[in-house]
Amino acid sequence: MIKQIPRYFPKLYFSSIATELKSSNEVYVPPYERPSSDDIDKLQKFISHAKRLFIITGAGISTESGIPDYRSEGVGLYARTANRPMMYQEFLTNPKRYRMYWARNYIGWPTFSAFQPNETHRTFANWEAQKKLNSLLTKAGCELLSELHGCSARVVCVDCGYKGLTREQLQQIIFSQNPIWIAHSNVINPDADVHLTEEQLGDFKPPRCPQCSGRVKPDVTFFGDNVDRRLITFINEQLSKSDSVLVAGSSLEVMSSYRFILAALQHQLPIAIVNIGRTRGDHAAQLKVSTRCGSILPLIKIDS
Repeated sequence: MIKQIPRYFPKLYFSSIATELKSSNEVYVPPYERPSSDDIDKLQKFISHAKRLFIITGAGISTESGIPDYRSEGVGLYARTANRPMMYQEFLTNPKRYRMYWARNYIGWPTFSAFQPNETHRTFANWEAQKKLNSLLTKAGCELLSELHGCSARVVCVDCGYKGLTREQLQQIIFSQNPIWIAHSNVINPDADVHLTEEQLGDFKPPRCPQCSGRVKPDVTFFGDNVDRRLITFINEQLSKSDSVLVAGSSLEVMSSYRFILAALQHQLPIAIVNIGRTRGDHAAQLKVSTRCGSILPLIKIDS
């Protein structure tokens, strides 16, 4: 299924929200070297030879917008804290964890939803406009994209499947149920939430589905959950119609993305990787450039 993601999400302000991020957009970008002229030339040649480019993007392209990722050396969540994302089974089976998840997400959402596309997102949107690519997980208005791990701006009921709520509407519902609840945090996590203590949780009331009173969650793939097989099949079909693969800002550590590198090898497609540091797919790459995506991709010219 091909979907379009809105370019920007409106920011809502609530009396219980005190999350602010005023730091540099590169605070979550690990140390990197600027690309050499040789790096730029090689990537330009790779892109110029591609007629139908398949792009796999990861959280690394959004660190330049100020959103942290999990695995970046020194600055990712795993390097900075002992905090770990909530596993899907915890969310489903433990009411206390369900409540904690939504309290943290409620506080984090106004900041997370206000982040804007950066140079890399805009570059991919421009490439798409020139009919150059099939892209994954871009958020700058690209229409030819597949959200491999979903989109946190949408909400789905785990129990009845209801999808009639946007994340902003759910934010208002949570506020109406918790009008005087207050919690504070000044750090955002990769999955749109913040860290809160049990004491901060207080008497917070988590949201329920307006149709069946069941459990609701962002329409994303949690850790420990599985990507929809129909989506995997669709993406593999698009890959089979492509002639080159570009990986941007992904370590490819999770199998849900690395599987497409293995498939590309089976199709004998050339692969280029732009990412700070090593990736799981380096062995398969015809070209590897270890730098910030926004320092090289906007320099690449696309033939109309």
